[in-house]
Amino acid sequence: NYLLGVGRADCTGPVAEIPLMGYANPDQVGGGLLTRLYSRAFIVAEVDDSRRVVFVSADIGMVSQRLRLEVLKKLKSKYGELYRQDNVILSGTHTHSGPGGYFQYTLFWFTSKGLIRPSLNAIVNGIVKSIDIAHQNMKRGRLFINRGTVENSQINRSPFSYLENPASERSRYSSNTDKEMVMLKMVDGNGQDLGLISWFAVHPVSMNNTNRLVNSDNMGYASYLFEQEKNKGMLPGEGSFVAAFASSNLGDVSPNTKGPFCVNTGESCNNPQSTCPIGGATMCMAMGPGNDMFDSTRIIGQNIYLKARELYEEASQEVTGPLRSAHQWVNMSEVSVELNATHTVRTCKPALGHSFAAGTIDGVGAFNFTQGSVEGDPFWDEIRDQLLGQPSNETKACHKPKPILFSTGEMTWPHPWHPDIVDVQIAAIGSLAIVAVPGEFTTMSGRRLREAVKREFDYHGTPRMDVVIAGLCNVYTHYITTYEEYQVQRYEAASTIYGPHTLSAYVQLYRGLARAIATNTVQDLPRGPEPPVFNIRNVTLVPPLTADRLPASKTFGDVLQEVRQQYRASEVAEVTFVGANPRNSAENTAEHNFLTVERYASTSDSWHVVQNDASWDTRFYWTKGLLGRSNVTIEWHIPHGTEPGVYRIRYFGHYKKKLSNSHAVSIPFEGTSSVFEITAL
Repeated sequence: NYLLGVGRADCTGPVAEIPLMGYANPDQVGGGLLTRLYSRAFIVAEVDDSRRVVFVSADIGMVSQRLRLEVLKKLKSKYGELYRQDNVILSGTHTHSGPGGYFQYTLFWFTSKGLIRPSLNAIVNGIVKSIDIAHQNMKRGRLFINRGTVENSQINRSPFSYLENPASERSRYSSNTDKEMVMLKMVDGNGQDLGLISWFAVHPVSMNNTNRLVNSDNMGYASYLFEQEKNKGMLPGEGSFVAAFASSNLGDVSPNTKGPFCVNTGESCNNPQSTCPIGGATMCMAMGPGNDMFDSTRIIGQNIYLKARELYEEASQEVTGPLRSAHQWVNMSEVSVELNATHTVRTCKPALGHSFAAGTIDGVGAFNFTQGSVEGDPFWDEIRDQLLGQPSNETKACHKPKPILFSTGEMTWPHPWHPDIVDVQIAAIGSLAIVAVPGEFTTMSGRRLREAVKREFDYHGTPRMDVVIAGLCNVYTHYITTYEEYQVQRYEAASTIYGPHTLSAYVQLYRGLARAIATNTVQDLPRGPEPPVFNIRNVTLVPPLTADRLPASKTFGDVLQEVRQQYRASEVAEVTFVGANPRNSAENTAEHNFLTVERYASTSDSWHVVQNDASWDTRFYWTKGLLGRSNVTIEWHIPHGTEPGVYRIRYFGHYKKKLSNSHAVSIPFEGTSSVFEITAL
């Protein structure tokens, strides 16, 4: 029925010294690698190739406006008008363990130390490359859709906000989270597997804010398991089958299923303010189901993967029909919303409330901020007024009952702090409508939006549409709560930046897009005001790369701490090398593999790679020492079922050598552990 193409490409970027994007914790800076980050691209075209739709899910915190604009510019120079604003959706999985620094709006510079070109470039190039691969591999194929319930994988982390929604509305749902997974299966004309996209609402925050290793969290682990199963005998990141686990309306949804406890006393802190009797809000943290964050990531990721595999095997409902897409830019700080025949309200200039600084039970904030603050704090307000200026009375009134901490829409130095111009977009693949949203919709916000879009399609003669929300698309605008949830100002509401009527504005806008698609009048939609591109080269507080130095009588790649001679499955083989800054590698080669685990084959007297740095069983730690020295420690968590035999671990890096004051080169090197034996249990 369609022409289909799938592609996957590395978008990891620098794994050291770059702040990780998600928890807004300035101390959480990259210090190594657990798994690679990938961009996964899917292209669907009509058989006569008259229309196309591209969906990309990338293992990153969110898609920023700068990122999207740069990707589209590259696509235009390669493909002309084939891939455009309206038919390309870019979505982030929302992992909180990927490098930051790819934003042009000033607010995001504080936690990610500016705009970091190597980080931005890695993501832009990875996304474009994944689309290139999909484009080159187009073949005739078929699409199937399936849906099912995922159990034991999420909780609502703001249940008291959810309870503010009308009882009559809540009574229509069995849970305060969306447990449904929607899955799109792709096969070629011969029925051979090509790939899948799954949409499921849960935060990829199984790895907490103490983690320093770049990784793709629970959603990435689900992708890893599915791709490893389908690409038999291939290393992680290799093979033609592509499995994307994409984000949805995850705003108030946590994978930390044990719920919130006071880390100092062990008692529950599941209260409207998420505070503890001793230590306040900073002590209230939610825990996942595992023994530690790695284990929790594995458990949640595996739950999601197992449901996806079941839905994939059983998918029988075919998706057919034309491809259509609609996109608009909207100034979200001044949308007029008709609530009913007599009532019109407006959105506001962006602003963040006090509870934004409190963080969530998945990653608490600093100082003494608590969730659910509907009054400001004179101490912090005074500091804010002195440093950044006071919010205008108009903005204060517009955002009520939110007490404003940062009036970002009124802050423009050195560039605006938050976007005004936002993308709204829907792509329809036959009976499947993908609603691409620019942020994190809460459970109930997502339900209202899906329902409104579905109703619009029904009303205009396109019944039985499957509507799915794709989260964190195109530009990041924080959270979108319902009007009722907004009133109690927990973290998600304090981060609903365009005010109490944000959701109503989006519902109105997406209904307009659905109407245009259903009535075939997309060409009449106004494009809207184009977003700005600020002229920023590289503004960053990340330390510059300096020459790497050696300890006395050592060379790069020398072993400092050797492996043992013998291990069994489920033990950890560990080796430490004289290292160099991993950023050298990221800036030299687009795709660099830092490590291999190799098994000796006596029959051919050669070594075979069995694991690489994309494997979930390997961990690569970089430790910075004094005066340009550093160490690298590689761990291999030997999985059950590992074949007994002789193994070794290898490390690949680049060191920076200064040739003159103005010129330095990066020189590749490697190190190899002693051989070790894995014995049967």
